[in-house]
Amino acid sequence: MPTLLEIGRTHTCGDLRLSDEGERAVLFGWVNSRRDHGGRIFVDLRDREGMTQVVFGPDVDADAYEAAQALRSEHCIGVCGKILRRVDNDGTPNANPNMATGEIELEVDVFELFSKAETPPFDISKDERLDTHENLRLQYRYLDLRRPSLQRNFILRSRLGTITRAHMSELGFLELETPYMVKYTPGGARNFLVPSRLNPGCFYALAESPQIFKQLFMVSGFDKYFQITRCFRDEDLRNDRQPEFTQIDVELSFATPELVFEAIESLMIRLWKDLLGVEIPTPFRRLTWAQAMARYGSDKPDTRFGLELSDLTALTRGCGFAVFEGAPYVKGLCLPPEHGPGYGRGKIDKLTAFAKKRESGGAKGLAWARVEDGGIWQGGSAKFISAELQTKISAEMGAEPGSLLLFVADDFETTHTVLNAIRLHLRDELGLLAGSGPTPWNFLWVTDFPLFERNRDGNWVSSHHPFTSPRDEHVELLSSDPGKVLARAYDLVLNGNEIGGGSIRIHQADVQAKVFEALGMSEAEKQAKFGFLLDAFKYGPPPHGGIALGVDRLSMLMSEADSLRDVIAFPKTQKGQDLMTQCPTPADEPQLAELFIRHRALPNEAAGQAPDAGET
Repeated sequence: MPTLLEIGRTHTCGDLRLSDEGERAVLFGWVNSRRDHGGRIFVDLRDREGMTQVVFGPDVDADAYEAAQALRSEHCIGVCGKILRRVDNDGTPNANPNMATGEIELEVDVFELFSKAETPPFDISKDERLDTHENLRLQYRYLDLRRPSLQRNFILRSRLGTITRAHMSELGFLELETPYMVKYTPGGARNFLVPSRLNPGCFYALAESPQIFKQLFMVSGFDKYFQITRCFRDEDLRNDRQPEFTQIDVELSFATPELVFEAIESLMIRLWKDLLGVEIPTPFRRLTWAQAMARYGSDKPDTRFGLELSDLTALTRGCGFAVFEGAPYVKGLCLPPEHGPGYGRGKIDKLTAFAKKRESGGAKGLAWARVEDGGIWQGGSAKFISAELQTKISAEMGAEPGSLLLFVADDFETTHTVLNAIRLHLRDELGLLAGSGPTPWNFLWVTDFPLFERNRDGNWVSSHHPFTSPRDEHVELLSSDPGKVLARAYDLVLNGNEIGGGSIRIHQADVQAKVFEALGMSEAEKQAKFGFLLDAFKYGPPPHGGIALGVDRLSMLMSEADSLRDVIAFPKTQKGQDLMTQCPTPADEPQLAELFIRHRALPNEAAGQAPDAGET
């Protein structure tokens, strides 16, 4: 008699329905739970597609029933039997509405135990109710990945890749590969380095993006390129960052922003329709960088709710309130009457402490006032502002009796960072998105970013990268006033998350020279970092542009996961460690010698102590 493996699985554990009643089926999977009810054993059998209740009875097959006595969670088994309607003892239908297969059960007459399982370190059957510490889940990631909620995430992610490849191919894009090990160029994101055994003392860098290579594809005449590719950055980590990440990389020749937008919007429409069954309206809304910062304090604003910012800088000049008069920017937001009265002094003090936190932007303080009947201000800053100015500010901010006004006065970056943090904090604390039905999907293009920004030393650096094209009408400002130059750059934002960024590239040698000059690059530095690209650009480069979309972030948002680690199969911790494989690990001396590397002991190691977490 053939084994069940030889017969083969006929259905997944999520397939069977009442229409299959009376048929036979072979199922493979893992024991999610086992229950012994009065001489019959019930097992919920689980695979990646779902769960089916299977039943063992001594009257059906005594051997199978006897073997089922020893079944425990996570045993891997195969079963064969007849599909029956789930009924009570009196024949009344007894469907389980919480299971897609809940109207049927499989009565087992053939059973095969593939392998036993030790007691798992956490209860996989709890799934979304699981309260196990994440570090333990990451240590046993292969078990964590059995949880249905995570498997749904990865099924969605897999389909996202398949649909993207099909859609981009239909649009005429070629899927082309670029190298992972590339030339190391100082500056920008910190690279991971790979020593070259065949070239002693030399190193590759793991590519932080395919940027230069996809531009070279345009020079080579492959006018439509895409790739779903891995990228690597040695950055400090948090919930929305990993040292290795995946992006949908796109570039096309003879491009305008409109052509890029058209291709990417069509991809988003396809993904949301095919994966979520949601129709996304187009064209996507657009805001310039200046508009986004002015209204929301962020270049990736969440536009699903109000609480927009008001610029009060001009109104408060000469107002006599030193906090406002001495600041380059004074801006505020108005908490409307339905929420304002709920914020007493205790909550305002907590909000002030939140605004002062470094991760919130580090405000010196948070000024406030409450609008009473007749438009009179009470509390906070009220005594420092004249009645006439109170009226003007209230009108500017759209305040009504019962409103709470919140103000930040500081430099540009601090003012906007803090007010954006407060705005998002209030969104969550007040549940401003709760009760709105299905998840609203607010796509937004943010355009016209500054081409340059100041670094800590006060020097100009590229806001994106040095090959981003300035607006045509701003080219002359490159020499005279770089701070006013706007880029032909754009980000795609979804519900307050940046999911993609790109630009039209520079293809004219004279414009590129002016950008390098504004950045203070020497000829030697240009050649060391970008010599091969600049050489390629001597041979008729086409106008071109593109974008990169974050696959991890897209997957996280579409699956409504809590963090990127829930959509990356084997993620790293915030210290860049893989708890399952226990890496990174030291290399032994023979390995290092083969790579012409010598290990120098850290101070604590020399003293016989473990190195500090911050030491490298």
